[in-house]
Amino acid sequence: MDFKSSDTVPGPRTEDQLPHTAEAAVKIVIVGGFGVGKTTMVGSVSEIRPLTTEETMTQAGVGIDDNYGSDSKTATTVAMDFGRISITDQLVLYLFGTPGQERFWFLWNGLFEGALGAVVLVDTRRLAVSFDVMGRLEERGVPFVVAVNSFPDAPRYPVEELRTALDLSEEIPIIECDVRRRASSRDVLMTLMRFLHTLALSGALR
Repeated sequence: MDFKSSDTVPGPRTEDQLPHTAEAAVKIVIVGGFGVGKTTMVGSVSEIRPLTTEETMTQAGVGIDDNYGSDSKTATTVAMDFGRISITDQLVLYLFGTPGQERFWFLWNGLFEGALGAVVLVDTRRLAVSFDVMGRLEERGVPFVVAVNSFPDAPRYPVEELRTALDLSEEIPIIECDVRRRASSRDVLMTLMRFLHTLALSGALR
């Protein structure tokens, strides 16, 4: 999914420090398999110019990286993506997008440090890779929501069918989205914030 076709934040993006009204900053990670739209999501929703570590894909990855459904993809994240969004005048989210290729997953542990929650981006054409992704979050005790990115040629399923296929408990939110659209990506982050708030009220949030 191409970041170049994404929404952009109205007006110039700033490189300023936290807004003077900010009272809390929260680290959020955006995870998922190769080519599910993590870089695009960070780019579409960030209020500052996003930091990306994309490199051109080469023949070295042929036979190693699973690029099913991403045949036209020419660049890939090799370290992380970084952006920032103010949810309210007081609450700011720092967004860290992880690399999707399995050979770069060793970097995830560092990115998970200090994360309050995560968004798991899912491509319905490749659900199987999501199990490893969610398993790693569960091992680290990082709460997450699942966002189903709407690729034009991807099959659509009812939410409850997806919940069963992904073996998710009822309390974990699943939301459909188009990560190219800023409003849609923001809705995903708001869903995560509401989920984390619910966990905090119940005493389940570490």
